[in-house]
Amino acid sequence: MSHCFSNRNQRKLCSDTSTGDKCIFRVKFSSKMSYANQSQTLNITTKQQYLGLLERVVFSMLIEMPCCLFLFINGIMLFTLRSKAVFRETSRYILLYNLLFADTVLLALSQLLYIMAAFRIFTTYPVCGVLAMLNKLTNEISPLTLVVMSLERYVAVCYPLRHATIITVRNTAVAIIVVWAFSSLNVLIQVILLLKFPFEKLPSLQMTDICAYVAMFLMPMSDIYDKAYTGFVFVSAGVTVTCSYIGVMVAARSASTDKASARKTRNTLLLHLVQLGLSLLSTMHSSIIVSLSTIPQRILFVHIRSTFYVFIYILPRCLSSLIYGLRDQTVRPVLMYYLCCRLPKFQ
Repeated sequence: MSHCFSNRNQRKLCSDTSTGDKCIFRVKFSSKMSYANQSQTLNITTKQQYLGLLERVVFSMLIEMPCCLFLFINGIMLFTLRSKAVFRETSRYILLYNLLFADTVLLALSQLLYIMAAFRIFTTYPVCGVLAMLNKLTNEISPLTLVVMSLERYVAVCYPLRHATIITVRNTAVAIIVVWAFSSLNVLIQVILLLKFPFEKLPSLQMTDICAYVAMFLMPMSDIYDKAYTGFVFVSAGVTVTCSYIGVMVAARSASTDKASARKTRNTLLLHLVQLGLSLLSTMHSSIIVSLSTIPQRILFVHIRSTFYVFIYILPRCLSSLIYGLRDQTVRPVLMYYLCCRLPKFQ
């Protein structure tokens, strides 16, 4: 990747230079440096290649193990939310299931893309486009679902007598369909922008770089649109959750409001804000990695990239099952029962 940035800088430098001789000198000097780097690469011994591969395998395993653990926990949580009628017929748990489902699919896709990047597995543009757009679709579901969950909690506290008539299973299903439709529309627009790229002029559809969502920004408009859409979604979501939190705090001071319920809802909305902030940070993951790609030591860059991948991109997707599985008194005993292999002690 650093070699690619170097070539771009050279082209820009040549275009900005008024003297042709200087430009030719720089190109010849760059060619010599490139030849020297290729010669140095060819002199790498088999032992060094083996050690490099071993390091990648070990480091990838250290990353994959906690992610696989959380995939297992998320899977158990999804099974738990479908195991009893009270979970299937309560709007709050239906929304939680939708949030966990999107986070679990995103976590699985992210793991697949990480393995492909770690072992330098290159795909074709169509395959990468499908994986990247599915990744983007599930990534957008989380903040929108958090907005609906916040509104549901707001209605439960501020309008307790009307909660049963407003927040029904049917209305919840409609809200989930709207969330998926809105996210799918965003992905469809991105696909349309992607198809405007002249792929027929490429010698081959085989990619020469790792597959990632940012790699699909082949047109400048794609990047502009993605930043505008992401900013709109998170500003709108942040304002909605914050207003819900303020409304719950105001309602908590009322004498007719259940203090314990209002306090629990307030804490839940705070957790929604934290999750929303982490989700926003995860959307900046690609930009952070691109800015760090100028680090000359490749091993250091790989380690930093993997660390950021875990704490910025993966961790926010693992919090929902822990937050709701441990805090909710109805879900916790059932979740512990299935996590502990149905031991009678946890029944």
